[in-house]
Amino acid sequence: MTATDHRSTGSVDVDGGRDDGAWAVLLPAGRHDAERLVHHDTLELAAPAGATGPRPGDPVAVLADAPPRLVALGRVARHDGGSLLVAYTRRSFDAPVPVDQVALTGPVTALDAGVYRELADRLGPPPLRRTWLVSLDLPIEAESPAEAVRLFWSYVQELGPAELPAFVSPSGDELAMQAFVLGAEANQDPEEDD
Repeated sequence: MTATDHRSTGSVDVDGGRDDGAWAVLLPAGRHDAERLVHHDTLELAAPAGATGPRPGDPVAVLADAPPRLVALGRVARHDGGSLLVAYTRRSFDAPVPVDQVALTGPVTALDAGVYRELADRLGPPPLRRTWLVSLDLPIEAESPAEAVRLFWSYVQELGPAELPAFVSPSGDELAMQAFVLGAEANQDPEEDD
């Protein structure tokens, strides 16, 4: 991905014909947290079928509701039989951008190309990537190392990101370690809770 991949190159014909039309899709209720907590390459949604709907390659602005905010950009990978698959090109679930200028008419709304470009420009290019150390430590009583590993994965599946803190630090700066629960920084010092 280059620094300008977030920009739209499509346009919308004023006569109603589409030339690389742009779209806004609204995340279903509760889906924002799932997308924010676990990395996904694509987003699959129920979408109205029809000839005037999104086509493969069309740019998409992914919005969360209440209040409306831009959380990702993508491209339509597939649209068939009421199912819409969007491949993410830029995510911003942790730093969403407020959007007031988009009037949604349903879960999938056609966007003027200028509005899409404005949204993409407001989101901007992705920040530079860096290496992070992420760990999850659980004290587990078991009869063998293999059983301990099985129990570890059982606990991870059962408790998940809502109850298990993951510890994150920039590579090379382990003293900057922070605990995260539900994708947000969480204090793990019981003495500071008082």
